[in-house]
Amino acid sequence: MKMISRSIYKVPKGKLLKIRLNYNEKTNSIDEISITGDFFAYPEEIIDFLENELKGTLLDKEIIFKKIDSIIKERNIEFIGVNVEGLTKGILMCKK
Repeated sequence: MKMISRSIYKVPKGKLLKIRLNYNEKTNSIDEISITGDFFAYPEEIIDFLENELKGTLLDKEIIFKKIDSIIKERNIEFIGVNVEGLTKGILMCKK
């Protein structure tokens, strides 16, 4: 069953993070994800890349955290106002 959910999360000592998540309840994995908010990412186009890389990822705290952390380190991404923990929590808050 396909589920659509949203979360709005104020990252501690950071910015507002908005997640729109379409996920497959049966496989517990991400179908589509949109990450927006008033944080900054450099390079800017990395958000699109991150959203694409998260497709198919299991909605599991450790798996999501490791995947985002790995992408940030491999691509030398700089986030201002959000971090790996905040992104992971914002995504998992969407799960009903």
